[in-house]
Amino acid sequence: MGSTGDDHYRLSVLMLPWLAHGHASPFLELAKKLSRHNVLVHFCSTPANLVSIRDQLNSKAFPSIRLVELHLPSLPGLSPDLHTTKHLPSHLMPVLKYAFDLAEPDFARLLDNLRPDLVVYDFIQPWAPLAARQRNIPAIQFLTTAASFSAAFCHYVRRPDEEFPFPARWQGLKESLDQLARMKRVANGVSDNERVFQCLELSTVFISIRAFREIESDYIDHLSRVLDKEIVPVGTLISDDDDGGGQVTNKDRESERSIMAWLDAKERSSVVLATFGSEYFMSNEEMREIARGLQLSGLSFIWVVRFPKEEDRVATAVDGGSSWTTGLPSGFLEMVANGKGGLVVEGWAPQRRILGHPSVGGFLSHCGWSSVLEAMKYGVPIIALPLQLDQPGNAKLVEEIGVGMEVKKDRGVLGKFSGEDVEKGIWDVVVGEEGEGVRRKARQMARVICRKGDEEIEVLVEKMTAICEAANRDGVKYMM
Repeated sequence: MGSTGDDHYRLSVLMLPWLAHGHASPFLELAKKLSRHNVLVHFCSTPANLVSIRDQLNSKAFPSIRLVELHLPSLPGLSPDLHTTKHLPSHLMPVLKYAFDLAEPDFARLLDNLRPDLVVYDFIQPWAPLAARQRNIPAIQFLTTAASFSAAFCHYVRRPDEEFPFPARWQGLKESLDQLARMKRVANGVSDNERVFQCLELSTVFISIRAFREIESDYIDHLSRVLDKEIVPVGTLISDDDDGGGQVTNKDRESERSIMAWLDAKERSSVVLATFGSEYFMSNEEMREIARGLQLSGLSFIWVVRFPKEEDRVATAVDGGSSWTTGLPSGFLEMVANGKGGLVVEGWAPQRRILGHPSVGGFLSHCGWSSVLEAMKYGVPIIALPLQLDQPGNAKLVEEIGVGMEVKKDRGVLGKFSGEDVEKGIWDVVVGEEGEGVRRKARQMARVICRKGDEEIEVLVEKMTAICEAANRDGVKYMM
Protein backbone atom coordinates (compact mmCIF):
# COMPACT_ATOMS: atom_id res chain seq x y z
CA MET A 1 0.00 0.00 0.00
CA GLY A 2 0.99 3.66 0.17
CA SER A 3 0.51 6.71 -2.00
CA THR A 4 2.08 6.98 -5.41
CA GLY A 5 5.80 7.51 -4.96
CA ASP A 6 5.63 6.34 -1.36
CA ASP A 7 5.18 2.61 -1.86
CA HIS A 8 7.78 1.72 0.76
CA TYR A 9 5.36 2.77 3.51
CA ARG A 10 3.07 0.22 5.08
CA LEU A 11 0.11 2.60 4.93
CA SER A 12 -0.66 6.16 3.88
CA VAL A 13 -2.99 8.00 6.29
CA LEU A 14 -4.63 11.42 6.08
CA MET A 15 -5.47 12.95 9.49
CA LEU A 16 -8.03 15.72 10.03
CA PRO A 17 -8.45 16.90 13.64
CA TRP A 18 -10.91 19.54 14.83
CA LEU A 19 -9.36 23.02 14.98
CA ALA A 20 -8.50 23.01 18.69
CA HIS A 21 -5.15 22.50 20.36
CA GLY A 22 -6.71 19.91 22.69
CA HIS A 23 -7.56 17.86 19.59
CA ALA A 24 -4.66 18.66 17.25
CA SER A 25 -2.04 17.81 19.87
CA PRO A 26 -3.15 14.18 20.53
CA PHE A 27 -3.67 13.72 16.77
CA LEU A 28 -0.06 14.80 16.29
CA GLU A 29 1.17 12.42 18.99
CA LEU A 30 -0.79 9.62 17.30
CA ALA A 31 0.82 10.61 14.00
CA LYS A 32 4.28 10.32 15.60
CA LYS A 33 3.46 6.86 16.96
CA LEU A 34 2.12 5.70 13.60
CA SER A 35 5.16 7.06 11.75
CA ARG A 36 7.40 4.84 13.88
CA HIS A 37 5.46 1.87 12.48
CA ASN A 38 6.26 2.73 8.87
CA VAL A 39 3.06 4.72 8.27
CA LEU A 40 3.10 7.85 6.11
CA VAL A 41 0.93 10.54 7.72
CA HIS A 42 -0.48 13.61 6.00
CA PHE A 43 -1.48 15.91 8.87
CA CYS A 44 -4.17 18.28 7.63
CA SER A 45 -5.26 21.52 9.30
CA THR A 46 -5.57 25.25 8.76
CA PRO A 47 -2.46 27.42 8.44
CA ALA A 48 -3.37 29.02 11.81
CA ASN A 49 -3.20 25.61 13.51
CA LEU A 50 -0.18 24.37 11.58
CA VAL A 51 1.88 27.24 13.02
CA SER A 52 1.74 25.57 16.43
CA ILE A 53 2.05 22.06 14.97
CA ARG A 54 5.29 23.00 13.24
CA ASP A 55 6.56 24.25 16.58
CA GLN A 56 5.85 20.83 18.12
CA LEU A 57 7.18 18.74 15.25
CA ASN A 58 10.83 17.97 14.60
CA SER A 59 10.63 17.34 10.86
CA LYS A 60 14.05 15.66 10.79
CA ALA A 61 12.99 13.18 13.47
CA PHE A 62 9.64 12.55 11.74
CA PRO A 63 10.18 12.78 7.97
CA SER A 64 7.10 10.61 7.32
CA ILE A 65 4.76 13.25 8.81
CA ARG A 66 3.82 15.82 6.18
CA LEU A 67 1.84 18.93 7.05
CA VAL A 68 -0.96 19.75 4.64
CA GLU A 69 -2.85 23.03 4.61
CA LEU A 70 -6.65 23.07 4.61
CA HIS A 71 -8.02 26.45 3.54
CA LEU A 72 -11.25 27.74 5.01
CA PRO A 73 -13.31 30.32 3.12
CA SER A 74 -13.34 33.91 4.30
CA LEU A 75 -16.34 34.79 6.48
CA PRO A 76 -17.21 38.14 8.11
CA GLY A 77 -15.43 38.54 11.44
CA LEU A 78 -13.36 35.40 11.01
CA SER A 79 -9.90 36.33 9.78
CA PRO A 80 -7.44 33.55 8.82
CA ASP A 81 -5.59 33.91 12.14
CA LEU A 82 -8.86 32.89 13.85
CA HIS A 83 -9.13 29.60 11.96
CA THR A 84 -8.38 27.90 15.29
CA THR A 85 -10.20 27.78 18.63
CA LYS A 86 -7.17 29.10 20.51
CA HIS A 87 -8.04 32.61 21.74
CA LEU A 88 -11.28 32.46 19.72
CA PRO A 89 -14.07 34.55 21.30
CA SER A 90 -16.99 32.26 22.14
CA HIS A 91 -19.47 34.07 19.88
CA LEU A 92 -17.34 33.13 16.85
CA MET A 93 -17.37 29.36 17.53
CA PRO A 94 -20.45 28.66 15.33
CA VAL A 95 -18.87 30.77 12.58
CA LEU A 96 -15.67 28.70 12.74
CA LYS A 97 -17.67 25.44 12.52
CA TYR A 98 -19.57 26.81 9.54
CA ALA A 99 -16.31 27.77 7.82
CA PHE A 100 -14.90 24.31 8.59
CA ASP A 101 -17.91 22.73 6.88
CA LEU A 102 -17.38 24.96 3.86
CA ALA A 103 -13.83 23.61 3.54
CA GLU A 104 -15.15 20.18 2.46
CA PRO A 105 -14.43 20.81 -1.28
CA ASP A 106 -10.80 21.65 -0.44
CA PHE A 107 -10.59 18.49 1.69
CA ALA A 108 -12.04 16.43 -1.17
CA ARG A 109 -9.37 17.79 -3.52
CA LEU A 110 -6.71 16.74 -1.02
CA LEU A 111 -8.14 13.21 -0.99
CA ASP A 112 -8.00 13.12 -4.78
CA ASN A 113 -4.44 14.43 -4.90
CA LEU A 114 -2.94 12.46 -1.99
CA ARG A 115 -4.93 9.23 -2.43
CA PRO A 116 -4.43 7.96 1.12
CA ASP A 117 -5.21 4.38 2.10
CA LEU A 118 -7.18 5.58 5.12
CA VAL A 119 -8.56 8.74 6.76
CA VAL A 120 -8.45 9.44 10.52
CA TYR A 121 -10.98 12.12 11.49
CA ASP A 122 -12.38 13.88 14.56
CA PHE A 123 -15.74 14.23 16.27
CA ILE A 124 -17.43 17.17 14.57
CA GLN A 125 -16.93 16.84 10.79
CA PRO A 126 -19.19 14.09 9.34
CA TRP A 127 -18.49 15.42 5.87
CA ALA A 128 -14.92 14.09 6.11
CA PRO A 129 -15.78 10.35 6.32
CA LEU A 130 -18.54 10.90 3.76
CA ALA A 131 -16.03 12.42 1.32
CA ALA A 132 -13.74 9.43 1.96
CA ARG A 133 -16.60 6.97 1.40
CA GLN A 134 -17.39 8.57 -1.96
CA ARG A 135 -13.84 7.68 -2.97
CA ASN A 136 -13.95 4.17 -1.46
CA ILE A 137 -11.45 5.11 1.27
CA PRO A 138 -11.95 3.69 4.80
CA ALA A 139 -12.27 6.34 7.51
CA ILE A 140 -11.62 5.82 11.23
CA GLN A 141 -12.75 8.17 13.96
CA PHE A 142 -10.25 9.05 16.69
CA LEU A 143 -11.88 10.19 19.94
CA THR A 144 -9.66 12.45 22.04
CA THR A 145 -11.99 12.28 25.07
CA ALA A 146 -11.86 9.81 27.96
CA ALA A 147 -13.67 6.50 27.48
CA SER A 148 -15.50 7.01 30.79
CA PHE A 149 -17.02 10.33 29.73
CA SER A 150 -17.74 9.07 26.20
CA ALA A 151 -19.50 6.00 27.59
CA ALA A 152 -21.58 8.08 30.01
CA PHE A 153 -22.58 10.63 27.37
CA CYS A 154 -23.43 8.09 24.67
CA HIS A 155 -25.39 5.99 27.18
CA TYR A 156 -27.28 9.06 28.36
CA VAL A 157 -28.30 9.99 24.80
CA ARG A 158 -28.77 6.52 23.28
CA ARG A 159 -30.21 4.64 26.28
CA PRO A 160 -31.95 7.31 28.40
CA ASP A 161 -34.32 4.80 30.01
CA GLU A 162 -31.56 2.43 31.16
CA GLU A 163 -29.49 2.77 34.30
CA PHE A 164 -25.84 3.58 33.72
CA PRO A 165 -24.13 0.37 34.93
CA PHE A 166 -21.37 2.04 36.96
CA PRO A 167 -20.88 3.52 40.44
CA ALA A 168 -23.31 5.96 41.97
CA ARG A 169 -20.72 8.74 41.54
CA TRP A 170 -22.16 9.23 38.05
CA GLN A 171 -25.44 10.42 39.54
CA GLY A 172 -23.72 13.72 40.19
CA LEU A 173 -23.00 14.06 36.47
CA LYS A 174 -26.59 14.03 35.29
CA GLU A 175 -26.77 17.82 35.32
CA SER A 176 -23.77 18.25 33.02
CA LEU A 177 -24.75 15.29 30.81
CA ASP A 178 -28.23 16.71 30.43
CA GLN A 179 -26.77 20.09 29.56
CA LEU A 180 -24.59 18.55 26.86
CA ALA A 181 -27.39 16.32 25.53
CA ARG A 182 -29.70 19.31 25.17
CA MET A 183 -27.15 21.52 23.44
CA LYS A 184 -28.78 23.06 20.40
CA ARG A 185 -25.76 24.97 19.15
CA VAL A 186 -26.19 24.87 15.40
CA ALA A 187 -23.73 25.69 12.64
CA ASN A 188 -24.73 25.26 9.00
CA GLY A 189 -28.05 23.76 10.10
CA VAL A 190 -26.47 20.86 12.03
CA SER A 191 -26.36 20.69 15.84
CA ASP A 192 -23.27 19.60 17.73
CA ASN A 193 -24.91 16.39 18.93
CA GLU A 194 -26.01 15.44 15.43
CA ARG A 195 -22.44 15.89 14.27
CA VAL A 196 -21.06 13.78 17.13
CA PHE A 197 -23.28 10.77 16.48
CA GLN A 198 -22.99 10.98 12.70
CA CYS A 199 -19.21 10.84 13.07
CA LEU A 200 -19.43 7.83 15.42
CA GLU A 201 -21.72 5.95 13.05
CA LEU A 202 -19.60 6.64 9.97
CA SER A 203 -16.38 5.20 11.42
CA THR A 204 -15.24 2.12 9.48
CA VAL A 205 -15.47 -1.08 11.56
CA PHE A 206 -14.04 0.43 14.76
CA ILE A 207 -13.47 3.69 16.65
CA SER A 208 -10.09 4.54 18.17
CA ILE A 209 -9.88 6.42 21.46
CA ARG A 210 -7.24 8.10 23.61
CA ALA A 211 -7.45 5.73 26.56
CA PHE A 212 -5.73 2.77 28.18
CA ARG A 213 -7.30 -0.28 29.75
CA GLU A 214 -5.43 -0.09 33.05
CA ILE A 215 -7.87 2.64 34.18
CA GLU A 216 -10.83 2.53 31.76
CA SER A 217 -11.33 -1.07 30.69
CA ASP A 218 -14.98 -1.35 31.77
CA TYR A 219 -15.86 1.99 30.20
CA ILE A 220 -14.22 1.04 26.91
CA ASP A 221 -16.27 -2.16 26.83
CA HIS A 222 -19.52 -0.36 27.69
CA LEU A 223 -18.95 2.29 25.03
CA SER A 224 -18.53 -0.53 22.53
CA ARG A 225 -21.86 -2.05 23.61
CA VAL A 226 -23.72 1.26 23.39
CA LEU A 227 -22.37 2.10 19.93
CA ASP A 228 -22.35 -1.50 18.69
CA LYS A 229 -18.85 -0.97 17.35
CA GLU A 230 -15.40 -2.06 18.49
CA ILE A 231 -13.49 0.55 20.52
CA VAL A 232 -9.70 0.44 20.13
CA PRO A 233 -7.66 2.27 22.83
CA VAL A 234 -4.43 3.88 21.61
CA GLY A 235 -2.80 4.89 24.92
CA THR A 236 -2.11 8.23 26.61
CA LEU A 237 -0.33 9.95 23.68
CA ILE A 238 1.62 12.32 25.92
CA SER A 239 4.58 13.91 24.21
CA ASP A 240 8.06 13.54 25.66
CA ASP A 241 9.08 16.63 23.74
CA ASP A 242 8.97 20.26 24.80
CA ASP A 243 5.58 21.94 25.11
CA GLY A 244 3.89 23.39 22.05
CA GLY A 245 0.35 24.70 22.04
CA GLY A 246 1.20 27.80 20.08
CA GLN A 247 4.08 29.45 18.32
CA VAL A 248 6.65 29.74 21.11
CA THR A 249 8.46 33.06 20.91
CA ASN A 250 11.81 34.14 22.30
CA LYS A 251 9.87 35.98 24.99
CA ASP A 252 8.11 32.71 25.87
CA ARG A 253 11.45 30.92 26.16
CA GLU A 254 12.79 33.67 28.39
CA SER A 255 9.68 33.29 30.58
CA GLU A 256 10.21 29.50 30.64
CA ARG A 257 13.79 29.90 31.89
CA SER A 258 12.57 32.28 34.57
CA ILE A 259 9.81 29.86 35.67
CA MET A 260 12.16 26.88 35.88
CA ALA A 261 14.74 28.89 37.83
CA TRP A 262 12.01 29.98 40.25
CA LEU A 263 10.95 26.35 40.70
CA ASP A 264 14.54 25.26 41.28
CA ALA A 265 14.59 27.44 44.40
CA LYS A 266 11.47 25.83 45.90
CA GLU A 267 11.23 22.81 48.17
CA ARG A 268 10.11 19.45 46.81
CA SER A 269 6.33 19.11 46.24
CA SER A 270 5.67 22.59 47.63
CA VAL A 271 4.25 24.39 44.55
CA VAL A 272 0.76 24.32 43.02
CA LEU A 273 0.32 24.73 39.26
CA ALA A 274 -3.05 26.33 38.40
CA THR A 275 -4.19 26.37 34.78
CA PHE A 276 -7.56 25.98 33.10
CA GLY A 277 -7.01 25.24 29.43
CA SER A 278 -6.67 27.35 26.32
CA GLU A 279 -10.34 27.77 25.44
CA TYR A 280 -12.17 28.68 28.66
CA PHE A 281 -11.96 32.32 29.66
CA MET A 282 -12.85 32.86 33.30
CA SER A 283 -15.15 35.60 34.54
CA ASN A 284 -13.76 38.25 36.85
CA GLU A 285 -15.59 36.61 39.75
CA GLU A 286 -14.05 33.21 39.03
CA MET A 287 -10.58 34.70 38.74
CA ARG A 288 -11.02 36.55 42.02
CA GLU A 289 -12.00 33.33 43.83
CA ILE A 290 -9.08 31.41 42.31
CA ALA A 291 -6.74 34.16 43.51
CA ARG A 292 -8.28 34.07 46.99
CA GLY A 293 -7.94 30.28 47.16
CA LEU A 294 -4.30 30.38 46.10
CA GLN A 295 -3.52 33.11 48.59
CA LEU A 296 -5.41 31.50 51.46
CA SER A 297 -3.63 28.18 50.94
CA GLY A 298 -0.32 29.75 51.90
CA LEU A 299 1.47 27.60 49.30
CA SER A 300 3.64 28.79 46.46
CA PHE A 301 1.93 28.68 43.06
CA ILE A 302 2.19 29.25 39.32
CA TRP A 303 -1.11 30.51 37.88
CA VAL A 304 -1.50 30.59 34.09
CA VAL A 305 -4.16 33.05 32.90
CA ARG A 306 -5.44 33.35 29.34
CA PHE A 307 -7.64 35.75 27.38
CA PRO A 308 -9.11 35.88 23.87
CA LYS A 309 -7.19 37.75 21.19
CA GLU A 310 -6.21 41.27 22.15
CA GLU A 311 -8.95 42.99 20.17
CA ASP A 312 -11.60 41.06 22.16
CA ARG A 313 -9.88 41.27 25.52
CA VAL A 314 -11.57 44.49 26.62
CA ALA A 315 -15.03 42.94 26.28
CA THR A 316 -14.06 39.72 28.05
CA ALA A 317 -11.50 40.64 30.67
CA VAL A 318 -12.87 43.99 31.70
CA ASP A 319 -16.04 44.44 33.72
CA GLY A 320 -17.55 47.88 34.16
CA GLY A 321 -14.38 49.55 32.94
CA SER A 322 -12.14 47.77 35.45
CA SER A 323 -9.28 45.42 34.63
CA TRP A 324 -9.53 41.77 35.72
CA THR A 325 -7.01 42.58 38.42
CA THR A 326 -9.53 44.87 40.12
CA GLY A 327 -11.15 43.04 43.01
CA LEU A 328 -8.31 40.61 43.61
CA PRO A 329 -7.66 40.03 47.31
CA SER A 330 -5.61 42.58 49.20
CA GLY A 331 -1.91 41.91 48.95
CA PHE A 332 -2.22 39.41 46.09
CA LEU A 333 -0.56 41.50 43.39
CA GLU A 334 2.19 42.57 45.79
CA MET A 335 2.85 38.92 46.65
CA VAL A 336 3.14 38.09 42.95
CA ALA A 337 5.21 41.18 42.18
CA ASN A 338 7.98 40.16 44.56
CA GLY A 339 7.91 36.58 43.28
CA LYS A 340 7.96 35.07 46.76
CA GLY A 341 4.47 33.64 47.03
CA GLY A 342 3.65 32.91 43.44
CA LEU A 343 3.89 33.63 39.74
CA VAL A 344 1.11 34.74 37.38
CA VAL A 345 1.93 33.85 33.78
CA GLU A 346 -0.22 35.24 30.98
CA GLY A 347 -0.72 33.17 27.84
CA TRP A 348 1.76 30.35 27.25
CA ALA A 349 3.53 28.24 29.88
CA PRO A 350 5.53 24.98 29.54
CA GLN A 351 2.93 22.84 31.32
CA ARG A 352 4.64 19.47 30.93
CA ARG A 353 8.01 20.82 32.08
CA ILE A 354 6.37 22.41 35.11
CA LEU A 355 4.48 19.23 36.01
CA GLY A 356 7.69 17.26 35.67
CA HIS A 357 9.58 19.49 38.09
CA PRO A 358 10.10 17.93 41.56
CA SER A 359 9.00 21.15 43.29
CA VAL A 360 5.44 20.79 41.98
CA GLY A 361 3.16 19.01 44.45
CA GLY A 362 -0.32 19.69 43.10
CA PHE A 363 -2.22 20.62 39.94
CA LEU A 364 -5.31 22.84 40.21
CA SER A 365 -6.91 21.92 36.91
CA HIS A 366 -10.10 22.20 34.86
CA CYS A 367 -9.59 18.48 34.08
CA GLY A 368 -9.30 18.65 30.35
CA TRP A 369 -8.37 15.10 29.32
CA SER A 370 -4.87 16.04 28.14
CA SER A 371 -4.15 17.79 31.43
CA VAL A 372 -5.41 14.81 33.43
CA LEU A 373 -3.18 12.40 31.49
CA GLU A 374 -0.16 14.69 31.81
CA ALA A 375 -0.63 14.98 35.58
CA MET A 376 -0.86 11.19 35.86
CA LYS A 377 2.27 10.72 33.76
CA TYR A 378 4.29 12.97 36.07
CA GLY A 379 2.72 11.69 39.29
CA VAL A 380 1.22 15.05 40.30
CA PRO A 381 -2.03 14.82 42.33
CA ILE A 382 -4.96 16.78 40.89
CA ILE A 383 -7.15 19.39 42.57
CA ALA A 384 -10.10 19.05 40.19
CA LEU A 385 -12.09 22.17 39.31
CA PRO A 386 -14.14 21.26 36.21
CA LEU A 387 -15.81 24.11 34.34
CA GLN A 388 -17.61 22.78 31.24
CA LEU A 389 -18.11 20.01 28.64
CA ASP A 390 -16.41 16.68 29.47
CA GLN A 391 -14.48 18.11 32.42
CA PRO A 392 -16.96 17.10 35.18
CA GLY A 393 -16.79 13.49 33.96
CA ASN A 394 -13.00 13.57 33.91
CA ALA A 395 -12.97 14.98 37.44
CA LYS A 396 -15.15 12.09 38.63
CA LEU A 397 -12.75 9.60 37.01
CA VAL A 398 -9.81 11.33 38.73
CA GLU A 399 -11.52 10.74 42.07
CA GLU A 400 -12.51 7.17 41.18
CA ILE A 401 -8.98 6.05 40.38
CA GLY A 402 -7.64 7.97 43.37
CA VAL A 403 -5.21 10.42 41.78
CA GLY A 404 -7.05 13.59 42.80
CA MET A 405 -9.92 15.22 44.68
CA GLU A 406 -12.62 17.56 43.44
CA VAL A 407 -13.16 21.08 44.75
CA LYS A 408 -16.59 21.26 46.37
CA LYS A 409 -19.07 23.72 44.85
CA ASP A 410 -22.26 25.28 46.13
CA ARG A 411 -24.55 23.17 43.94
CA GLY A 412 -23.50 20.24 41.79
CA VAL A 413 -20.59 19.88 39.43
CA LEU A 414 -21.34 23.11 37.55
CA GLY A 415 -22.04 25.30 40.59
CA LYS A 416 -20.10 28.30 41.82
CA PHE A 417 -16.98 27.93 43.94
CA SER A 418 -15.49 30.18 46.61
CA GLY A 419 -11.92 30.98 47.51
CA GLU A 420 -12.38 28.94 50.67
CA ASP A 421 -13.47 25.93 48.56
CA VAL A 422 -10.35 26.27 46.43
CA GLU A 423 -8.13 26.66 49.48
CA LYS A 424 -9.52 23.49 51.07
CA GLY A 425 -9.09 21.53 47.86
CA ILE A 426 -5.48 22.63 47.51
CA TRP A 427 -4.61 21.97 51.15
CA ASP A 428 -6.26 18.54 51.29
CA VAL A 429 -4.51 17.28 48.15
CA VAL A 430 -1.06 18.79 48.56
CA VAL A 431 -0.30 18.63 52.29
CA GLY A 432 -3.28 17.36 54.30
CA GLU A 433 -3.62 13.92 55.84
CA GLU A 434 -6.77 13.35 53.77
CA GLY A 435 -4.70 13.55 50.59
CA GLU A 436 -1.91 11.18 51.64
CA GLY A 437 -3.47 8.29 49.73
CA VAL A 438 -4.04 10.52 46.70
CA ARG A 439 -0.41 11.56 46.60
CA ARG A 440 0.70 7.93 46.90
CA LYS A 441 -1.71 6.80 44.16
CA ALA A 442 -0.50 9.58 41.84
CA ARG A 443 3.07 8.35 42.19
CA GLN A 444 1.96 4.77 41.51
CA MET A 445 0.08 5.86 38.37
CA ALA A 446 3.21 7.56 37.05
CA ARG A 447 5.06 4.26 37.32
CA VAL A 448 2.24 2.43 35.49
CA ILE A 449 2.35 4.90 32.60
CA CYS A 450 6.16 4.86 32.51
CA ARG A 451 6.14 1.08 32.03
CA LYS A 452 3.72 1.20 29.13
CA GLY A 453 5.06 0.45 25.68
CA ASP A 454 3.53 0.83 22.23
CA GLU A 455 1.35 -2.26 22.34
CA GLU A 456 -1.86 -0.28 21.69
CA ILE A 457 -0.35 1.37 18.61
CA GLU A 458 0.80 -1.98 17.27
CA VAL A 459 -2.76 -3.29 17.59
CA LEU A 460 -4.13 -0.16 15.92
CA VAL A 461 -1.79 -0.44 12.94
CA GLU A 462 -2.66 -4.12 12.51
CA LYS A 463 -6.37 -3.29 12.48
CA MET A 464 -5.90 -0.41 10.06
CA THR A 465 -3.88 -2.62 7.75
CA ALA A 466 -6.50 -5.37 7.88
CA ILE A 467 -9.26 -2.93 6.90
CA CYS A 468 -7.27 -1.63 3.95
CA GLU A 469 -6.25 -5.11 2.81
CA ALA A 470 -9.85 -6.32 2.99
CA ALA A 471 -10.99 -3.27 1.07
CA ASN A 472 -8.42 -3.87 -1.67
CA ARG A 473 -9.28 -7.57 -1.82
CA ASP A 474 -13.03 -7.07 -1.92
CA GLY A 475 -13.03 -3.93 -3.98
CA VAL A 476 -15.04 -2.03 -1.37
CA LYS A 477 -13.04 0.32 0.81
CA TYR A 478 -15.57 1.12 3.49
CA MET A 479 -17.40 -1.16 5.88
CA MET A 480 -19.83 -0.07 8.56
